[in-house]
Amino acid sequence: MAASIRALRFFFNSTPNIHHVSRCRIKHLCCRAGITGCRGYSDSTEGRSTHFGFQTVPEEEKAEKVYKVFESVAEKYDVMNDAMSLGIHRLWKDTLLHIMNPQPGLRLLDTAGGTGDISFRFLEYTHSMYDRQQRLRAKSRQTPSWQDITEHYVSDDAGPPQSRAVVCDINKEMLKVGKQKAETAGITTGLSWVAGDAEELPFDDDQFDIYTIAFGIRNVTHIEQALQEALRVLKPGGRFMCLEFSKVTNPLLARLYDAYSFQMIPVLGEVIAGDWKSYQYLVESIRKFPDQETFKEMIEDAGFLCVQYFNLTGGIVAIHSGFKL
Repeated sequence: MAASIRALRFFFNSTPNIHHVSRCRIKHLCCRAGITGCRGYSDSTEGRSTHFGFQTVPEEEKAEKVYKVFESVAEKYDVMNDAMSLGIHRLWKDTLLHIMNPQPGLRLLDTAGGTGDISFRFLEYTHSMYDRQQRLRAKSRQTPSWQDITEHYVSDDAGPPQSRAVVCDINKEMLKVGKQKAETAGITTGLSWVAGDAEELPFDDDQFDIYTIAFGIRNVTHIEQALQEALRVLKPGGRFMCLEFSKVTNPLLARLYDAYSFQMIPVLGEVIAGDWKSYQYLVESIRKFPDQETFKEMIEDAGFLCVQYFNLTGGIVAIHSGFKL
């Protein structure tokens, strides 16, 4: 499997920068001829219901309710992530990047990217990879020929390949916080921010080398549609990666995790963010999300191949990966 994944990277190609675009694409463009799995936008959702945590709500109301949740918690979102997970969410995101192992020059779509954690890591990782590759080349030139010296100067003039990350999130308050973080950290090159819906991505087909969605897909109304959109915007050979809460595999850990989730996380939400209800929804939405195998099948049904998953912290979270071939 590892060999096949390495081989797939030969398909990755760099493409021009993405500029800011409008929040949603014109809907009829989503349904133009030839796009696979397009949901019929003319179909009315009236009368259909879905879950919002443990509540049952009309489909047309869920997106607005989720929007209000993240609008409410945006300012304290990162602080709460540290408090709820005792900082372990940072290790989960680092693991996502190490499994991804992105090379310099690739383009990332960080869907439901919120405050930019995955994109920041992606840009830092690809920059570190470039520096490492340069050091290895320097060691190999200990006794360079004239040809090596000439190639060295040519490659230096060309500069490093530019990795690019696009943070796409439906919630403008989350994007606002993310932009402020980027400015504070001095991250300006190769980073764009776009307001957009995971079910109606405002990008053309075959645009990205990697698509990530971290702790976001359980909040969309139609998971199948979000997966089909991910497939559409990825280039052939592109990789889908999802980091999401999942089902704990150890019975003892599951009981402890449930007790902590329902008794402590809403309390932390009230104390730190002044918002009990939003974090009650968070806990409930995790329990409503499909288990690892079910979600794997959903990714395969959307058209991805070589789908696999990795459990972290006993299955509290899982990383799912698949390829568009």
